[in-house]
Amino acid sequence: MTSPSSPAYPPKPSAGDRIAVISPSSGLPGLFPLPYELGLERLRKEYGLEPVEYPATRTMDSTPQERADDIHAAFADPGIKAVIASIGGDDQITVLPYLDRELIRANPKPFFGMSDNTNLLAFLRTCGIVGFHGGSVMCELGRPGAMHPQTAESLRAALFTSGPYELRPAERWRDIDRDWADPATFDEEPETRPGSGWTWVNPDRVVEGRSWGGCLEILGWLLMADREVARDLSEYDGGVLLLETSEDMPSATEVFSTLRNMGERGLLERFPALLMGRPKTWSFEQPNSPEEAARYAADQRDAVLRAMRAYAPDTTIVFDVDFGHTDPQLVIPYGGTVRVDGPARRITVTY
Repeated sequence: MTSPSSPAYPPKPSAGDRIAVISPSSGLPGLFPLPYELGLERLRKEYGLEPVEYPATRTMDSTPQERADDIHAAFADPGIKAVIASIGGDDQITVLPYLDRELIRANPKPFFGMSDNTNLLAFLRTCGIVGFHGGSVMCELGRPGAMHPQTAESLRAALFTSGPYELRPAERWRDIDRDWADPATFDEEPETRPGSGWTWVNPDRVVEGRSWGGCLEILGWLLMADREVARDLSEYDGGVLLLETSEDMPSATEVFSTLRNMGERGLLERFPALLMGRPKTWSFEQPNSPEEAARYAADQRDAVLRAMRAYAPDTTIVFDVDFGHTDPQLVIPYGGTVRVDGPARRITVTY
């Protein structure tokens, strides 16, 4: 597999353009129409874009071929100026073998998604296309009450502008969800808690490089399947590693094991900077108390530090960055430029 060292930014859409809304993972819009329809409405009214659906967008249990067909149709259509995922899932890795790399490489477009969409983001990077980690229709655009202002601002900048954008720690955040099937969920703002800023480790340098990574669980699957990872690991030298965990809430032992195996493969030492997203600490299956949630986050941080000290002890690490399975969610260019300024405690991305 070839993997270009400098993926290119695709052309950006403008207000009034058509944007593809696809479900490369799960067809949850068919089960939970309320956040999905709200997200579509905000795409139209707040961003001035016209969403275009595809056959599998609202279809549960669509085949990998059907989802690949939607991806191909969205990228091949010259009238579609950007592509956004409805939500994540857990089997997008099965879609990758059906994708036409040359078709997508010949029709570069901004793609927005996270979680299981790490698969497609990694695929696009090997096609030489910068993607965008963040901004799904149901989770971010379909947020109850209103979009978080920082999410809305970051997504707007990533969609429509090119150039540097400084990320800021959330003043307030949340990770407790409410029932998407209950209309009352969407009548009011979700409860938030005060932000505590980012935590810096080895902040003695400035690192500017291309990003790679994504949802840690999905990266582990890609590494096991040996897909969309550069054969020549020097491709990642000097880059910024992005890692975050999902609502499946992997244990600290699992997080350490995945990072240890990445270290054994020689990956961790390639990245002089690591951005670690604020972990999801609550789910419907595991509704942690505030104390339990804080302990889970602390245990994960310790696991990350243990692995990095063993394999990349000098790497600059920033914990609790507001990307991934958190709210607000900042969009990070995937394969694009990220600048981590340790002495100034600043993170700037290039959209």
